[in-house]
Amino acid sequence: MWQGRLIRESTKQSNDKVARQMESAHRTALAKGEVGIREKKPVLLLCDFVRTRFLPWAESVFSPKPKTWLWYRNGARRVLSYQPLADCPLDGITGESVATYVAHRQSLGLQVSSINRELQVLRRALHLAAEWGVINTSPRIKMLSGERHRERIVATEEEARYLAVAHEPLVSIATVLIDTGMRPEECFRLRWESITWVNGRHGALLVTHGKTAAARRLLWMTPRVRGVLESRWNEAKRPEEGSVWPAPTRSGHVESSSLKKQHVKALRESGVRLFVLYSLRHTFLTRLGESGCDAWTLARIAGHSSIGISARYVHPSDEAVLDAISRLGGHRFRHTHERALPSANGNSSLTH
Repeated sequence: MWQGRLIRESTKQSNDKVARQMESAHRTALAKGEVGIREKKPVLLLCDFVRTRFLPWAESVFSPKPKTWLWYRNGARRVLSYQPLADCPLDGITGESVATYVAHRQSLGLQVSSINRELQVLRRALHLAAEWGVINTSPRIKMLSGERHRERIVATEEEARYLAVAHEPLVSIATVLIDTGMRPEECFRLRWESITWVNGRHGALLVTHGKTAAARRLLWMTPRVRGVLESRWNEAKRPEEGSVWPAPTRSGHVESSSLKKQHVKALRESGVRLFVLYSLRHTFLTRLGESGCDAWTLARIAGHSSIGISARYVHPSDEAVLDAISRLGGHRFRHTHERALPSANGNSSLTH
């Protein structure tokens, strides 16, 4: 206690005995007048910390990934738009103040997924503040439940109707997405030098950029994907390099905004229920999982950094489980032409 206030500091020790020894030594030094109670440093407001430290950090770390940097920047701006939270000292942010912020955002009609994205940015900022020693600990921030994921699966019949009315380059891009499971951004960045026509049965394509380090992978082309890419390659006079989907954009290739009008028009003309292009990736992975693909192989094809994500698409049937156990035991139940059955005299006989 100091001047009626409880002074609490961390010893940075995980061992309780060592921590108590350090506390005792410090109390002794205080009694002898060798040290004094350190004045508490003023803690930054959330708005000042975000603008002066958090956003510059995000820009420097994620500059190679401009979309990630923009995600942090936009999320931070929305959090700071709530003045009571923006003007709160970092060590004064509690679960109650976060709950008040959430209630305010819900009163504006925001969906659970939108609020959770903002909470993720706030949680990352507070964790970094604790890591950098600005505050001792960061408050626990829980995500809201009931978030609706965009894992829409396009049926085979819907796929056929959609592709029948779509125009180029949307029809080609959609075909590649639904037959390879690439993320739309990975497909947009595809270049001719990343495609080989001789590997595998129908050729292969190399994904060089993606969301994570696991996104760099080699994908084998299906006959339909090869037909689409080979047709575009011949129309472009067989270039050795360059973008597969060139467009007059800053990146030099097609972007999601480039296809938005075509996609909306194709949905309207086909009568297919609303979906986004990313749904074609989920459709491919779900079909792959239903075909009996294991989670490890699916993770490699999808470019997932964890098989925990891939496991959501794998739903093994009872038949698949029985076959797996049969292979492990060295027997093929219900698949053998001969099975030993006990005869009346106790000897085994073979039935055909």
